[in-house]
Parts: sequence; C-alpha cells; structure tokens
Amino acid sequence: MSLRTKVAVTSGLVLSAVVTAACLVIAPSALAGQPATVPLNPAPPDFETCKATGTQTICQGARTLPPYGPDDTGIACGSGSSAFDPFDSGVESQVAIRYYDADGNLTRRVIHETYDSAFSNPLTGTSIPYHQRNNITDVLAVPGDFNSATETGTGEINFTTPGMGLVYQNAGRTVFDANSGDILFSSGKQDINEYFSGNTSVADELCTALGA
Repeated sequence: MSLRTKVAVTSGLVLSAVVTAACLVIAPSALAGQPATVPLNPAPPDFETCKATGTQTICQGARTLPPYGPDDTGIACGSGSSAFDPFDSGVESQVAIRYYDADGNLTRRVIHETYDSAFSNPLTGTSIPYHQRNNITDVLAVPGDFNSATETGTGEINFTTPGMGLVYQNAGRTVFDANSGDILFSSGKQDINEYFSGNTSVADELCTALGA
C-alpha cells in the first residue's frame, strides 16, 4: 500500500483519539447477544464475528495483515543522480467494528489501525522507523450505501531521528466525503496532506534525514 493511498484512505492520514494496544486483543467472544438473524448489507469481512444486540447487529474482529512494501511513497527527495523517492514498508494491524440496523443495513463502521513501519532511502538503505495510529469512522447517511458515507479520521504518525528530532508529522483530524474523496475538514499538523497538496517544502527535513 502506498503512503499516499494509506493517507487518503485512513487519514490524519487520518488523525485525536489514539488506539491503545489493548484494542488489538479484543476477542469476538466479547460481543454479547445472539448470532445475527437477518442478512447483512453489505456483508462483513470474514474475520468479523456478528451478534444481534437489541434492535441492531454488531460485527467485530481483529487481524494483522501481511507485511506490505516496499512501496514508493510518491515523495521526491534530492536532485540529479542522488535523487530518490522514500519507500514505505511495514505491518498493519486492525480492530474493526460494524453496526447494522434492524433491517440488516450498515449504519456505521469503525476501524482502529496501527502500523509498525519505516521509510527508507532505496539508494543507501538509510531508514526511519515510525509508529502510526489511526481511528477511522464511516457514518452512512443511507444505511447500507457506502457512497453516502462521511469518513472521519483521527490519529498520528511521527517521524523522528537522532540529532534532528521530529522531521515529519501527520496528526489531527480529517473529514472526507467517502464518495468523492474530497476533504471536508482538516485540523492539526498535516505534513503528508500538505505535501500532496503542493507544499513540498514540508518534506525537506525528512529528505535530509534520509540522506538527500
């Protein structure tokens, strides 16, 4: 998954409440209630377990995805023969919850993500590890229709290196129109979003730390 895709889909790249490590050990058995009794639209992913609770159905699960990368971030560093794009690689873990109404239509989806990853210079092998936490909430104006969703992302991603400290950061809150992908609201220090909006100078310290 490229960084730009990860940012756009999950933003702070998606980012105030921070997921605690305890979230990753929530078991499906923690859901109270009886198995779902109505067809669910859209169907939940296989790793989630569903229970009927009152007038709604709640589906929940946790998973760690296969390692990704190295993926080109689309960030340009340096010039001439020493120019390079930082590459992104790592592992993503998720805790996901879906809420369905009495008719079995999805009304809300919440995903807590953590990334243990690194940016690297493919020319020299220099790398900067980072730990990213995202909380993503999709609220569907029309139950069951993802095209009607508004997505809110909160969380943080920090790049720090010895001798330079914090060189790159995305932290705050971003609200998207899930259908168009347009940003409806953004707050906080959003270096990644700033870069891809045309302010490339925000990546200067990151590039220097990677050897540009």
